[in-house]
Amino acid sequence: MSMAISTGNFYKTTTDQMNTVQSSLSKIESQLSSGTQNTQASDDPNKASLILGINSEIALQTSYQDTITSVSSRLQTEDSALQNVNTLLSQFNQLAIQAATSTVSANDRVTIANQMTQLKAQILSDTNTQDGTGAFVFAGSNSNQPAYAQDAQGNVTYQGDQNSMQVSVGDSLKININTPGTNAFVNVDRSDGKGGQVGVSFFQSLNDTISAVKNSDMPNIQRGIGELTNLTQGVNNALANVGSNESLATNQSSVLSEVTLRLNKTLSDVQDLNYTQAITNMNRDQLALQAAQSAFAQMTKNSLFNYING
Repeated sequence: MSMAISTGNFYKTTTDQMNTVQSSLSKIESQLSSGTQNTQASDDPNKASLILGINSEIALQTSYQDTITSVSSRLQTEDSALQNVNTLLSQFNQLAIQAATSTVSANDRVTIANQMTQLKAQILSDTNTQDGTGAFVFAGSNSNQPAYAQDAQGNVTYQGDQNSMQVSVGDSLKININTPGTNAFVNVDRSDGKGGQVGVSFFQSLNDTISAVKNSDMPNIQRGIGELTNLTQGVNNALANVGSNESLATNQSSVLSEVTLRLNKTLSDVQDLNYTQAITNMNRDQLALQAAQSAFAQMTKNSLFNYING
């Protein structure tokens, strides 16, 4: 009777040991396969929660980085359009100065006026620049339609609004992603002839200057040259603002890259497997399993029946 009880206990103890070692080996094999310490949340709930939190933060930083990529592309589109307008205004101004020269004939001024009209058309095209999504970048929040529209008489009106849109590129940082047209292509103040001032739109000033050149209206050509200084300054101010936002986006992108790098390092420290240690543990468990199996096999040969038969 005592022999049966001793043998039964040995079977149970040895079987439990083999199951434990096999479970350990299975876990290590899963770790080696996945390259992570925790192959399932139940392995270490606290560590699993920490890993989940780190991954969520990495995903958030990645989202901000994706937003910056889109914002930078849009800002570059605005920058390029404003640079083009700046160049065209300079050419427009040079033609106006040429037309103001007394040695230029009336017929030559008509030719110059036609050249200025072509420049104005190019400027209008640039003010209706679209980004990669098809949105009109200078139309404010009404970006589904051209910022400026021209009628049959050449009069240009602004169809956008004054809204400056912002997007989050960090937990507490937002960037302007657009410049309303009237903030870049500004109105100018003009004397009303009665001692007061009247506001004149960007394109109205260009049209009036073209008309003055065409009609050899010297006083108004000079007025147009003076107004062009203000028009150009408005574009330059917009360029400065866009450039500032571009720099902010670039700097924030660097910050996000550094944060993401640190988060990935932390995640690696918490999650990644120490392969050397894991292989050592696997070899140890394999030896323990072999020893237990050998002992179990040996014991089965020495069962009660062997004693009876002996």
